[in-house]
Amino acid sequence: YGQMMIWSETEVGCGAVTVTVSNTETLLEDLGQRFDTRTGFSVATINLDHVVKLKRDAAFRAAYAHQTHVTADGNPIVWLCRLAGQRNVSLVPGSELIAPLAELARDKSVKVALFGATDDSLTAAADALEARFPGLEVALTLAPPMGFDPDGPEAEAAIARIGESGARLVFLALGAPKQERFAARAQDALPEVGFLSIGAGLDFISGAQTRAPAWVRAIAAEWLWRMLGNPRRLAARYGACVLAMPGLTLRAMESRRRGQAT
Repeated sequence: YGQMMIWSETEVGCGAVTVTVSNTETLLEDLGQRFDTRTGFSVATINLDHVVKLKRDAAFRAAYAHQTHVTADGNPIVWLCRLAGQRNVSLVPGSELIAPLAELARDKSVKVALFGATDDSLTAAADALEARFPGLEVALTLAPPMGFDPDGPEAEAAIARIGESGARLVFLALGAPKQERFAARAQDALPEVGFLSIGAGLDFISGAQTRAPAWVRAIAAEWLWRMLGNPRRLAARYGACVLAMPGLTLRAMESRRRGQAT
């Protein structure tokens, strides 16, 4: 694993976002080494919605800067990276990292914690993961209260519970920007623990939400599938993403031109 300066000149608000992971295999190799050396990590999976939020949320930008790994979660991010001249970037969605990372944790005898979603969803997800990967130990399931503040006392209590559980891998299903902000805070408090921000990933495993079929994902239309399933909540979000694309495209092209000129 080596940090890759990908899309690094594409400014988002006051800073810049760098995708540091080229593919799933590279990420898993590095995280496996971190399990062996008891070195913590925090993995964020950037998508267009995150880019929009990053532009207006300084705390979110600070949390992203704290992550040890950033993957491209969403075809538009991959396209923009490649447009900027980084053609070896692959799609690495957070929801598709759960199974291989759970398997890696099982093989390394690393205990797992699930944080986010609801009690029912977490219980079902824990059962599903332990059934799929015999020997995996889910040491803690923890659903946050309504209005959870990643900077508040509830977060401090959650960090303490995670530490007491002995888990060294935490799947965070709090949604952005809460999960990334919590990961940044918790990483400082628990330096031997790894955190993976996965959004709705646990709900997909538990069956609380249904992910788009494979053919929909293959044509890069998962966003449309999700929006049609919940237009009231998601229409404005995806509309903002669409509006952001022209400016991001121009910035990526400019980044590529500067790279070619050096």
